[in-house]
Amino acid sequence: MLSIIQAAGWPIWPLIACSILALAIVIERFISLQTKKVVPPRLLEEVLSVTRKGIPPSDVILQLEKNSALGKVLASGLRAVSNEPQLSEEDLRATMESVGRKVAHRLEHYLSALGTIASAAPLMGLFGTVVGMIEIFGSQAPGGSTVGNPAQLAHGISIALYNTAFGLIVAIPSLIFWRYFRGRVDEYLLELELAADRMARHIKSLRKQRSATPAEPQP
Repeated sequence: MLSIIQAAGWPIWPLIACSILALAIVIERFISLQTKKVVPPRLLEEVLSVTRKGIPPSDVILQLEKNSALGKVLASGLRAVSNEPQLSEEDLRATMESVGRKVAHRLEHYLSALGTIASAAPLMGLFGTVVGMIEIFGSQAPGGSTVGNPAQLAHGISIALYNTAFGLIVAIPSLIFWRYFRGRVDEYLLELELAADRMARHIKSLRKQRSATPAEPQP
């Protein structure tokens, strides 16, 4: 491996740095975008079940907020209703939507950097190819003779080919993982949106049930 890096010349070092950065982003996103950290399967049903008896206390809402991204969105709605019981449905949805945008930004963290690496790596490889071609032309003997330094000629060819190949090696996996994470985030955002809508409708139905229940006669 070291011999390949030496043969590729100095233009390969930016590509190596990009490959390390891309690998770190992929590992971090795999850890951060786990389903249990974003949309736990049974969390929404549990919250709906608990809120049928009324809005839970603040400590329960705080615990829900720390649970996951979905918990953060649902907790924002519960906290808004707890602070203002007469909050309109439009304001409730706006509150959860605002928190949802913050959650979406966090889910998309580093994806733009990964996409940039996928786009820039082939250009870096092309730059190395150009440097290699310059080495090849520089190896030609002065005066127009086609006989040059064979070692310098071979070095120029190795720079050109290794950088082109390494640029593609970095770009292709980066693009694949970028598209994978992009699709995964889009699925999570859809689930968060549907969960927030269901929570808003659930709170609306609870209000209707309580308003329809006759007050108990005073003794």
